[in-house]
Amino acid sequence: MVHHKDYYQILGVARDASAEEIKKAYRRLALKYHPDRNPGDKEAEERFKEASEAYEVLSDPEKRAIYDRFGHQGLSGQGYKTGFDDFQDIFSTFSDLFEEFFGFSSGFGRRESSRPRPGADLRYDLSIDLEEAAKGKEIEIEFTRLEACNTCGGTGLRPGGQRAYCPVCQGRGQVVHSEGFFRISSTCPHCRGAGTINADPCPDCAGQGRLRRKRRLTVDIPPGVDTGTRLRIKREGEAGINGGPPGDLYVVIHVRPHKLFERHGDDLFCEVPINFVKAALGGEIFVETLWGKERITIPRGTQPGERLVLRGLGMPRLRGGGKGDLIVQIQVEIPRKLTRRQEELLREFEALEEEKKEGFFQKIFRREAKG
Repeated sequence: MVHHKDYYQILGVARDASAEEIKKAYRRLALKYHPDRNPGDKEAEERFKEASEAYEVLSDPEKRAIYDRFGHQGLSGQGYKTGFDDFQDIFSTFSDLFEEFFGFSSGFGRRESSRPRPGADLRYDLSIDLEEAAKGKEIEIEFTRLEACNTCGGTGLRPGGQRAYCPVCQGRGQVVHSEGFFRISSTCPHCRGAGTINADPCPDCAGQGRLRRKRRLTVDIPPGVDTGTRLRIKREGEAGINGGPPGDLYVVIHVRPHKLFERHGDDLFCEVPINFVKAALGGEIFVETLWGKERITIPRGTQPGERLVLRGLGMPRLRGGGKGDLIVQIQVEIPRKLTRRQEELLREFEALEEEKKEGFFQKIFRREAKG
């Protein structure tokens, strides 16, 4: 079993630390363990990587919420990759942040090379009804994404064209200067770190290699989804750069409120009105469920607010294992208007109840008198 260090301990902050406190803690550690300040120090390198991984998660509100609730397994279960492959990956991810920290692009710079890079992930928010969440459904969605240009195949070059060396950095992609103990490699402003420039851009995509297009897609909604459920659809995000793989599409589910049922996890709650005669004498009634009408038995003497549990008539469990329950809460209705005959019968009923009470108290009095 892999044991991960606690991100809050790595940065030395409390679990309720603010975003600014987390940022300050990372700045302190990045300055202390920066590889330019600790050349050849493997322990400092690992500390620098750990701090960067912790900041990458805790600085993102969505990732932080998942981590706080489910830990490292929650992040991997939601499809998030944690950690960095190398220093280049760190400095590329936090280039703007290091520029804010130190006043320049620290470290190895952000080299936008011609190597393939994956496309960005996309998010689509989908609202569905409770019935669709319970039974599942195929739903067609439409969204806009960046797709590879058909004319240049994603290269950004005019067919037959070639890239040229950057005249500013002579193909290195970086310009170097010294600042204190740092030897700073900052991104070439002309080629943005690529080392080459597109001197013959594709006429259709203006050298970008990608075009924004609409995409229609049928999404399979599994039974049991709830608000906040994320469905990952691989390779349906934006096209990669320089032939890199596309990103993923994340469909985030929002279940609309239902007029009859209230959901609590896998269980459903509803209120069912009955008349006071049915509550007193008992009997059978039909109730609505997501799976059709169901006959239930009302016990004699049922009181207002009592609950009856219908096993297995709630929501399907998303990861299998049957369904939750339907909890029916009884509401006893009191008639506002009565016919003369109904009132006579109720008066008679009331008189009988009073006789029962009088007889009950008389028994008590007799027992006390004997005692």
